[in-house]
Parts: sequence; structure tokens; C-alpha cells
Amino acid sequence: MSEVHPTDIVADAVRGHWVDRMLPRSWRPYARLMRLERPIGWWLLLWPCWWSTALAAVAGHRATPNPWHLALFLVGAIVMRGAGCTYNDIVDRDIDTAVARTRSRPIPSGQVSVARAKLFMLAQTSVGLVALISFNWFSVALGCASLLIVAVYPFMKRITDWPQFVLGLAFSWGALMGWAASFGRLDWPAVLLYAGAILWTIGYDTIYAHQDKEDDVLVGVRSTARLFGSRTKPALIVLYAGALVLIGWACGMAGAGVAAFVGLAAAAVHMGWQIVRLDIDDGDRCLELFRSNRETGWLIFAGLVADAAIGALLR
Repeated sequence: MSEVHPTDIVADAVRGHWVDRMLPRSWRPYARLMRLERPIGWWLLLWPCWWSTALAAVAGHRATPNPWHLALFLVGAIVMRGAGCTYNDIVDRDIDTAVARTRSRPIPSGQVSVARAKLFMLAQTSVGLVALISFNWFSVALGCASLLIVAVYPFMKRITDWPQFVLGLAFSWGALMGWAASFGRLDWPAVLLYAGAILWTIGYDTIYAHQDKEDDVLVGVRSTARLFGSRTKPALIVLYAGALVLIGWACGMAGAGVAAFVGLAAAAVHMGWQIVRLDIDDGDRCLELFRSNRETGWLIFAGLVADAAIGALLR
């Protein structure tokens, strides 16, 4: 087991994580490039995939979501989120150098060269590609189409107040993928689920962006946190309510029953708790609430899984 060295400390990394305690020192910068010590990112990327897979089980009258699909999406979410973070760090290395919270990241601090970061990104993408080609060819083509959104996302914070919307387009793509992997096509439930997941993403990433708003002003980075400002809570009410309505509509069109809507109701309570507790000037609180969206995902997923199981028992 390796010891933590002072030069290994990254300001916005999780302290005392197994990455610092167990990985060889030469591996740690790469683990941080893919944010391995912060699993919330891949959880948030995974949830639309798993929601869609579970919704497809409901619509297809299956007792459980396809376990192979769930496993493939898990692997894909971890490595593609890591590849996306690596790409974002390559593109944003000049901005990261100017921001106190990010200047100790592997690239701006010189722990990893840009060339090696690119190779590492390609390695992660290759693993994601292996997972992707395990699905049907419609899903493969659909998954490849998302790469254009992923490619432009890091630049959006420079040109629009709505980079969180573009993040939503990318992070919610799994809402289409789970359905496509099950049926080899897209239908309205998947499209509505995708739209709902986009609004959810804008909401939780607005909370996250409030941590950096002062630094963002200094370096010219734009965000919905800066756009909404003191109106963030009303904006979150609209975004989260819209997400719940659209996801509920998707469930209804897929033939979901009471259990799915109980899960949505529980998620609504959790979202309301986030809004009530939010203090946009408390960075630690913002991070806590942002991370709590993992539980939001579990509540919706559990409702869909229960609904599929109950439906199978009643048939």
C-alpha cells in the first residue's frame, strides 16, 4: 500500500480516497484524470442508461431489466466518463491553470503531459467502444452519434450561458441507448425520458456550478449558475418539475404502473429537499446536494425495476 505524498494532493480531489492509499504513485495522476476518486460523475452518466433499460423491460413485459445490458452500461459509463473528463482537462488546461480549485490537476500541474493524456483518453475510449459494439448495430450507430455532442461540450462554457444544456444532451444520451439496445429502434417513451433527463442534468449541474462562479467570472467562463444567480431556486423548481413530468409521461406511454410513479414521487421529494437546503453561496453544501443526485437516480430506477417485477407477477 502506497503512502500519500504531499505532491500528490489535488485541491478538488477527494482526500484519503483509495486512489491515494492503494494505487502506485505513477498511476494516481491518470486515476485523477478520469476522476476515479469521484464516482458521482459516472453514476450520473449511468442513470439514464439504466432508467431506459428498466423502462424497456416494463414496455416489453419482462420481469427484470436485461442484466447484460446493465453491466455493459456500467462499464461504458465509467470509462466514457473518464475519457470525457480527460478530454475536458486537455481542452481546459489554460482555464484550469487560472482557477485555484483546478490548477493542481494532473495536466496544469505538469504531472501528465498533454500527449500522454491524449493516449490515455484513447485507451479509455477503446474500452468504451468494445462495450458499445456488444449491442445491436442501431445502438452502435446511435452511440457514435453522441460523440459530436461530447466533442463540442468543453467549448460551450466560452460561448453560451447554457453549457449545462449541452452537458444534458451528452449525459442523458443513455436514455435513448437503453431503449435502443432492447428494441433496436427509438420510440416516444425513450425520447421523453431523454428530454426529462436533460432537464434533470441542467438542474444538478447548475447546483454544482455555483461552487466556481467567482472564479468563472474572473476567467470568463459562463454557466447557468451565473445566469440564474439569485433566481436559482425558482429555476430549479421549473427544471426538476419539468424533468419529473417528462419522465412520468415516458412511464405512462411505456405502460408503467403504480410502482414506477411511487419511485417518481420519492424522487420528487428528494429533489424538493435539495432545493430547500440549497445555499448558492455555500460551496460545500452545493457539492453535497449535487452528489445526492445519485440517490435521485436510485429512486427512479428502483421504481421502474419494481414495476417490471410486479407486472410480471400479475400477468
